[in-house]
Amino acid sequence: MPKPRILIIEDEPDIREILQYSLEREGFEVAVATDGLAGLQAVRKKAPDLLMLDLMLPGIDGLEICRRLKGDPTTAGIPVVMVTAKGDEADIVLGLGLGADDYVPKPFSPKEVVARVRAVLRRSDGARGEDTTRVVTHGDLTIDPNRHKVFLGDDEVNLTATEFRILQHLAGRPGRVFDRDQILAAAVGPNTVVTDRSVDVHIRAIRKKLGDRRDLVETVRGIGYRFAE
Repeated sequence: MPKPRILIIEDEPDIREILQYSLEREGFEVAVATDGLAGLQAVRKKAPDLLMLDLMLPGIDGLEICRRLKGDPTTAGIPVVMVTAKGDEADIVLGLGLGADDYVPKPFSPKEVVARVRAVLRRSDGARGEDTTRVVTHGDLTIDPNRHKVFLGDDEVNLTATEFRILQHLAGRPGRVFDRDQILAAAVGPNTVVTDRSVDVHIRAIRKKLGDRRDLVETVRGIGYRFAE
C-alpha cells in the first residue's frame, strides 16, 4: 500500500524541517515547498493526499492558496491543515470558512501534528464506524454519501468535505441534539482537538449554502445543534 503523500508549504526552515522529520518518521511520504507559487505548482504537478499550509507565506499567502485550491474542482478534495501563528484567530476562522479541514497553531508538538494529520486523512477516506452509504432525504433536501453530493431539489449544494460530514451526521439523526464535541468526533475524528468556534464556522457555512432551508440546522442554546424533525 503506498504511503500517504503530504505536501508542506512553509517558508520557515526550522518549522519546515520539524514538520518533515516528524511526518517522515511516522511513515508518510513528504514533499516541501518554500513559497506560495512553488506550492501551487507542486500541487498541480502531483496532487498530495494532504496539504500542510502555512498562512504567512511570501508571494501568495496561505489563505489565497486555500481559496484557489478549494475553488478548483480538480483540487477541491485535497484536505488542508493550516499552520498558523498564535493569535491569528481571524485568519483561522476565514481559512475554515474557505474549506480548510483543520489547523495547527504555532508553537506545536510533533505528536499533535501527526495526530491531526492522521485524523484528517481518516476523515477524508470516510473511515468511520457507522453506515455512511445511506441516502438521507428531508423534503427537497437529499444527501447522497455514495456520490458525496447534496441537492436541494434539482440544484446541487456545494459543500466542503467537512461540511458534508457534519450535515450528514446531523441529518441522519433528526431531532437529536449534539454538542460541539460530539459533532467534532463524528466529522473530524475522536483524537483531534479543534476549537468550538470552528464547529460554529462550519455550521454557519452550511446554513448559508442551504439558503431558504437554513433553518433545518437548529441551534440549541447552551448545548449545540440538531437537525429539524
